[in-house]
Amino acid sequence: MKLIETITVGSGGVASVTFSAIPATYTDLRLVTSLRGTGTGTDTRIDFNGLTTNQSQIMSRGNGVAASSATETNFYGIQVTSSQTANTFSNGELYIPNYAGANNKSFSQTDVQETNATSAWMYLSALLWSSTAAITSIKFAPVAGNFAQFSSLSLYGIKST
Repeated sequence: MKLIETITVGSGGVASVTFSAIPATYTDLRLVTSLRGTGTGTDTRIDFNGLTTNQSQIMSRGNGVAASSATETNFYGIQVTSSQTANTFSNGELYIPNYAGANNKSFSQTDVQETNATSAWMYLSALLWSSTAAITSIKFAPVAGNFAQFSSLSLYGIKST
């Protein structure tokens, strides 16, 4: 596993973070996130190659009070919001096998909020991008507000031996 890039949000926050020009020299990708939003929404959009089409997600989720499942036609992760415990961040991971192959891209995602409240969300998702294009860029954007300062995202490339 080799670190390709880490992006840490600076003062004032940012509306989105994009990993671009991802090399096709690895077998798989692993993305690790630590996110906090400046808005009140918990959802973070994830798009490949600047496209928002051909996405599907099945998730199991719980918030410490109730459990449920859902399906989405877009890719979503979660983040801690501005109204939740100060100085806390969500933690997440995406694992994308065969990201440069000529097949549809199926991958997994786990996300958990960190907060001192009674209710904090945890997602476990199976996702599918119905495209045979290689993944060359990955964009993360909060649905509401910006990513707060010190949010960070790290992209790793993994080669099979």
